Amino acid sequence: MSGAAFESYGVSHKGCVRDHNEDSYLVEPQIGLWVVADGMGGHEAGEVASASIVEHLATIGIASSAPDLRARFEDRLNRAHAEIRRIARSRGVTIGSTVAALLAMDGRFACLWSGDSRVYLVRDAAISQISRDHTEVQELLDSGVISAAEAENWPRRNVITRAIGVNDEIAIDFQQGETLAGDIFILSTDGLTAHVSDAEIATAALSAAPQAACEKLLAMVLERGGTDNVTIVLVKIRDKGNGLSQAGGHDR
Repeated sequence: MSGAAFESYGVSHKGCVRDHNEDSYLVEPQIGLWVVADGMGGHEAGEVASASIVEHLATIGIASSAPDLRARFEDRLNRAHAEIRRIARSRGVTIGSTVAALLAMDGRFACLWSGDSRVYLVRDAAISQISRDHTEVQELLDSGVISAAEAENWPRRNVITRAIGVNDEIAIDFQQGETLAGDIFILSTDGLTAHVSDAEIATAALSAAPQAACEKLLAMVLERGGTDNVTIVLVKIRDKGNGLSQAGGHDR
């Protein structure tokens, strides 16, 4: 990867309550692409939606530049959106999936998302949430209708306002910037953040390599009841002099 190298890993688990896993994820350090997706829409439909996103994004291939990578990403996401819409029409139901993605190339990154799956950045031992949830409760918070304390227990806190496949047009937000050696990005579905605080996520990410950190965070979720599917992807930006890229992951 022209001047940057990554160490990354992903895990996905159905949790302790759900009978199947509607999450999907993608770890492609050779491309500079990492994705989590959380499907919705009733039995099996959610996993079809999240899998469609990952399957289309997996065909991106090696980009010639950061703008080319972004263009390829948006093209494949649009294809997935169209496919999910076709499946929904054929079944007579509404189905969709959140998506949160990290693109990294040539010392730059872009985070793109739709829904409430998140992207965090740990830099200089401090964690920040790069994405902003597309949820009803976030809109109420932003407008000052409810407080942060009220948001924690808001009855409709899991109602999302955007997802791939749900509306006629895709609506995604993005943030971009420069990568620094030592940066750690965490992508996750809401099954993680329902049980683990931002500070705990940062501690785990800083205390171990991506695989061990992912496994530690997953164990914390399961120990605390795992009320939803959970998917976690960690990406560490390695020293630019180190050309090794490692990837892996597992599902349960």
